Amino acid sequence: MSVTIKSQREIELMREAGRILYEVHEGLRKELKPGMSTWQIDKLGEEMIRSYGCEPSFLNYNGYPASICVSVNDEVVHGIPSKDRIIGEGDIVSLDAGVIYKGYHSDAARTYGIGEVSAEAQKLMEVTKQSFFEGIKYAREGNHLHDISAAIGNYARQFGYGVVEDLVGHGIGQHLHEDPNIPNFPQRRRGVKLQAGMTLAVEPMINIGRPDVCWLDDDWTVVTEDGTLSAHYENTILITKGEPEILTLR
Repeated sequence: MSVTIKSQREIELMREAGRILYEVHEGLRKELKPGMSTWQIDKLGEEMIRSYGCEPSFLNYNGYPASICVSVNDEVVHGIPSKDRIIGEGDIVSLDAGVIYKGYHSDAARTYGIGEVSAEAQKLMEVTKQSFFEGIKYAREGNHLHDISAAIGNYARQFGYGVVEDLVGHGIGQHLHEDPNIPNFPQRRRGVKLQAGMTLAVEPMINIGRPDVCWLDDDWTVVTEDGTLSAHYENTILITKGEPEILTLR
């Protein structure tokens, strides 16, 4: 496994990629409403990404046909946008997006409630987001990668939630997916030692029910096996000499 350490110049490019992606997510958040198709969300997202002079990281990545992964309710990740898929009041919608700025990627995901959502859906979204922040308390030089993994999983599991194990976070930089893989649950081994200059995409995927997932026939969309709700929260982070820097938040 070779985890890339980014130079100061590379870090500056990734900061800008992260800043732009933050703005794209904010723009999409303001537009979400009942009656939209997931295709409309994707088109809006792609237009926003290109308006910053960036390319969408996901479009045609391993054949993925869209710029924004739009996953609704029991869809965990990689939902393919469709003109026929209409979001409605009470749905929860996960948006996963990436941008390429001058050859460098950023990657971030958010889950939003559409209109009034159930208390259980609201709690799932809040716990998923907080599990990310519990994890990155350990994202410091000298700690080990799986300190992050354990903190995410242990936090989410105390609410009785299923932590998805079939999908993981990843390193990021000139490639969308780089070493190392970043599980969201405790590991037997400690994982690589964290060093300043590492850039990581940390992304808890948490189910209200069991952790088990399956792939639909489109070979992309991942759903909960038991049909329960799932939430996703992700940011691209930079390991520093002190606190981690979240590149896709302001």
